Amino acid sequence: MNQSFFSRRTFIHQLGTAALAAPALASFGLQSCSSKSGESTAETATSTTTTAGTSRKLGIALVGLGKYSTEELAPALEKTTNCRLAGIVTGTPSKAEEWKKKYNIPDKNIYDYKTFDQIADNPDIDIIYVVLPNSMHAEYTIRAAKAGKHVICEKPMAMNPEECQQMIDACKKAGKQLSIGYRLHFEPHNREMMRLGQKQVYGKVNHIIAEDAQVQDTSNLWRMGKGVGGGGPLRDVGIYCLQGAIYTKGEIPIAVSAKFHPVTKPEVFDKIEEGMDFKLYFADGTVADCKTSFNDKYNKLRAEAAKGWFELDPAYGYGGLSGKTSEGKMDIENVPQQARQMDAFADCVLNDKPTTVPGELGMRDVQLIEAIFKAAQTGQKVPTKDVIQYMDKSAVA
Repeated sequence: MNQSFFSRRTFIHQLGTAALAAPALASFGLQSCSSKSGESTAETATSTTTTAGTSRKLGIALVGLGKYSTEELAPALEKTTNCRLAGIVTGTPSKAEEWKKKYNIPDKNIYDYKTFDQIADNPDIDIIYVVLPNSMHAEYTIRAAKAGKHVICEKPMAMNPEECQQMIDACKKAGKQLSIGYRLHFEPHNREMMRLGQKQVYGKVNHIIAEDAQVQDTSNLWRMGKGVGGGGPLRDVGIYCLQGAIYTKGEIPIAVSAKFHPVTKPEVFDKIEEGMDFKLYFADGTVADCKTSFNDKYNKLRAEAAKGWFELDPAYGYGGLSGKTSEGKMDIENVPQQARQMDAFADCVLNDKPTTVPGELGMRDVQLIEAIFKAAQTGQKVPTKDVIQYMDKSAVA
């Protein structure tokens, strides 16, 4: 398979064409990260967030009304205590009308991609949530910051580290917070993996297995590297493996290696990798074996330590997560993940405290993704000495 589409030139080209493709985004709905149960905690979890709530709910505007906004974020916002759905940005008039009626959104809080910048004049909207294809994240995050709004940007943060830095700089210049949509940092099963690994409850973690895959086809154009582009399994679901291994170990790898999966469907995977195996090497000798694909199904995070083991299976889905250790089952409730994520950010904004999942964390992962692609293309182990050293240690604080 020709891997030239991973080049920096391709990244820059995709960003340049993103704005032209914005009105067509309705056909590129963000697909759920499925779990074995197939359920979404935004709809099924009985508990709300654990945040105490405030006298004022911050208004969130969703930019892009694809599947993730429709099936996860909007229902989750009905379970939040610190924020609410205040506005929408869509290039599809029929969606605007549907959402207006369903969520009682006033006309003045409904925008399209041409009128987006006018959101600066709307005091009802405090936070912009960018839920667009990857190649459009930088543009709309920067525009949101210039409009004077705090920003949540979906993962992966951007197409390359240069874009990430531009996003960070724009938000800092505007005096606004930037958070990346890493919902699992607020999900109790994954937080328990952080705690068990980082506090070495079962001793030193020696080996990690992180696997995430889902079956995709050409119906999801941007995920398949077509249209506005920026897709592929490593960026889309493999990033959960990358994240899971790092926050379980509590360290950033010093090197990576990787190998592309053989292409079994060249008519489908002509623009992106079909799948990939990659390894993360940590300073103390620990290795994380990671695997991702758009032509398979697996969903697991496991740590093997000196005095036992602990794992989640499924680990990354929106609902029905399940964990166990060498001592027995984790007795942990499933929660509305996105509600907790958005409430946590709103709490940071309201109380002027930093988010635990800032732009620096997103940039770290984009740098690591670039290193993994380089390792797969060259067949060489790639050092990560230049990767930003940011860790979320909130689960053990």
